[in-house]
Amino acid sequence: MINNLQIHKPVLLNEVIKLINVKPNGTYVDCTAGFGGHSQAIASKLSKQGRLICIDQDQDAVDYLKKLFNNDQRIEVVHDNFANVKSIFKQCNIQKADGVIVDLGVSSLMFDEPTRGFSYHNDGPLDMRMNQKLSTTAADVINKYSQKQLIEIFKKYGEIKDCYSVVNKIISSRLIATITTTKQLVDIIKASVNPKLLHTIKHPARQYFQAIRIYVNDELNILHSFLEVVSQLIALNGTLAIISFHSLEDKIIKDRFNFLTTSHLPKEVPLVETPPFQLITKKPITPTKKEMTINRRSRSAKLRAIKRIHNQEQYV
Repeated sequence: MINNLQIHKPVLLNEVIKLINVKPNGTYVDCTAGFGGHSQAIASKLSKQGRLICIDQDQDAVDYLKKLFNNDQRIEVVHDNFANVKSIFKQCNIQKADGVIVDLGVSSLMFDEPTRGFSYHNDGPLDMRMNQKLSTTAADVINKYSQKQLIEIFKKYGEIKDCYSVVNKIISSRLIATITTTKQLVDIIKASVNPKLLHTIKHPARQYFQAIRIYVNDELNILHSFLEVVSQLIALNGTLAIISFHSLEDKIIKDRFNFLTTSHLPKEVPLVETPPFQLITKKPITPTKKEMTINRRSRSAKLRAIKRIHNQEQYV
């Protein structure tokens, strides 16, 4: 179980709460509730008639949330992936939500727990599964995947143009001994990259670990699946707010939000079409300097949000 829960700092908390404008009697869904930072803030604004659904795929987070919100009849904790949001709504007997939030970042507590294998700063097993029931671990990828597969993963999900030396070092190293720990992988990366990169602000293993994590957890496909259905579940005047942490996620969100908030009629058609949603963040909201000082992991966060302005579903 993850320790030191008191250090958890929800990213862009005030900004998220302001955007979703919590109604006391409303229904809200935190799709990546983690250790309850955003959820607690929402719950504090709900009346006895309000509802909050907290979703997380991580069993540690679910166990903690159940203790945190013990006996609170307004709140339901669901152990599932947010890609299954439509079936979760049905399970919880909800048709529409007044606000849906998603924080796509890996919990700081997950990063800080060495046994989960997410951190390139702490030694631990090469795991990186957000849901411990997933069959493929980071160790499986590093030890079993071909040169071509590894190059594709690092280029696609880590946006690393020149990863050949690292991949070749991984393959030669695993022939000698199985790579089982994060430290082993970090040492391989450090030994393979340009020495100048060892003295930059960003850790040379950062993008490699990001790529493996995204692949293992199928993060981008899950985000696509979620965005395809969630717009149907937002009530009139309800808000969908999403926090992303790297360009791959942000582009997917930006493109979908643009699709839902713009007309798709050809210019020559003499009709006025009102899109079902309105973009309420023309530019992504980013953390203040103060927040980035207090919580360094917030520095790459981007918050985008849309609001439903009518109930037509032609864009779904």
